[in-house]
Amino acid sequence: MSKAIFVNVCGGPEVLSYQDHQVGAPGPGAVLVRNTAIGVNYIDTYYRSGLYPAALPLIPGDQAAGVVEAVGAGVNEFKPGDRVAYASKPLGAYTEERLIDAELLVPLPEEISNEVAGATLTRGLTAEYLTHRLYDLKAGETVLVHAAAGGAGRILCQWASKIGATVIGTVGSEGKIAIARENGCSQVLLHQQDFVQQVRDLTAGQGVDIAYDSIGKSTFMKSLDCIRPRGMMVSFGNASGKPDPLDVLELAKRGCLFLTRPTLYGYTRDRSELLLSARRYFTAITSGLLNVETGVPFSLEDAAGAHRHLEDRTRTGSPILIP
Repeated sequence: MSKAIFVNVCGGPEVLSYQDHQVGAPGPGAVLVRNTAIGVNYIDTYYRSGLYPAALPLIPGDQAAGVVEAVGAGVNEFKPGDRVAYASKPLGAYTEERLIDAELLVPLPEEISNEVAGATLTRGLTAEYLTHRLYDLKAGETVLVHAAAGGAGRILCQWASKIGATVIGTVGSEGKIAIARENGCSQVLLHQQDFVQQVRDLTAGQGVDIAYDSIGKSTFMKSLDCIRPRGMMVSFGNASGKPDPLDVLELAKRGCLFLTRPTLYGYTRDRSELLLSARRYFTAITSGLLNVETGVPFSLEDAAGAHRHLEDRTRTGSPILIP
């Protein structure tokens, strides 16, 4: 019998319930994984709160590192004892053990720790597709990154900076300015202030080539005002809530902007894409291109504490659950 965190009713962190969980043996194409480090991401809070509807009860989480315990028929790529990681639907990562389709797993290189993979894989794969495949970011371009001191923001800012882009970041407090600068931002603004005019001033009135907005409702329209004509708006998160409905003519008024609302799943649907993204991310770490965190540890039983840590804008460091 395994232990897992269940959401039986939507609400705040207090609804996360530590319960027994019967796992079973892997069927054809499936793998039994013993989780060693489980990531906690903002999307987990969306399912917990009901912002993203899902059938209840559910086990949240879509990211973890672990060890293969058993494989089902037809699984040839993995064997018991292999270190693996995953960052993909279906949900179900907040558990000691789980069954998962072998096609969703990536091999974990020896140089990458369980804690690094568990804390950062979703964020790293997200930064990879945002800078390399959704938009082929180039040296000399200028980008705006909201929540630049957050888990995803730090990796995104580092990668964009190493590509050669100029990175303007926003943060939620003065105490996070230094963190954003350490991770590649040449300028750091407070997103509660009039960052639109500041961005315009920093870009000689032109605006940025691309805006990466993971905050959502409170910054969405302002982000549009920061972009140059025919520039790109990437809305990839809802930390402050889902953006209000948009009249598409607003894009024309601001200079024929491009708008996309991507998801990680949309850019790793094919296994070849998933493996490419993981290899690129892991290589960026082992080569020294990226400097990533190991996570702030919480016990699996204290998943509620991890969610409170994540949603508290005054805290830094990505929480991970250790079964």
